[in-house]
Amino acid sequence: MAQVLDIAMKIPERIRSMRQERLSSLRPLSEFFDHQRISRPQDTNEAFQRITYNTRHFSGNYAVVVALLTVYGMINDMLLLFALVFLVAGFWAINRFAPEPMQVGEHVITQKSLYTGLFVVGGLMLWFASPFGFVFWLVGSSAFLILGHAAFIEPPVSSEYTGVETV
Repeated sequence: MAQVLDIAMKIPERIRSMRQERLSSLRPLSEFFDHQRISRPQDTNEAFQRITYNTRHFSGNYAVVVALLTVYGMINDMLLLFALVFLVAGFWAINRFAPEPMQVGEHVITQKSLYTGLFVVGGLMLWFASPFGFVFWLVGSSAFLILGHAAFIEPPVSSEYTGVETV
């Protein structure tokens, strides 16, 4: 249990470092939405080359797109949002207010029994909220938007010379 808490405590730090890393590679919106560079690829080989280049070039922007789609999907799926908030708030409340076993009448309620109850109720809520449907929607919509953008935006001419070394 201590390992789980250690991992949970390191999550905000990891999110901060990942956010700094990703946000440092953000491209300007004028470059990301440059309608002058939109064209249909001539064949699948050119489309794959564009996707390969653009996914690396716009990786920070694509991470923001996925984050925005996640927020949009959570707002639209209130039952899933409520279930996740219920589970997170339950974990927080149990850790904060019930670290020691407590006596209620003739019964002793331990932290383990509170976690079991939280998992049962939260698991049922998640079952009805269908988180797998949300994940599949998120993967599909993200792939459609990102691959569509990456395939139709022409890389700049300078990208042709990225592997060439000057002497």
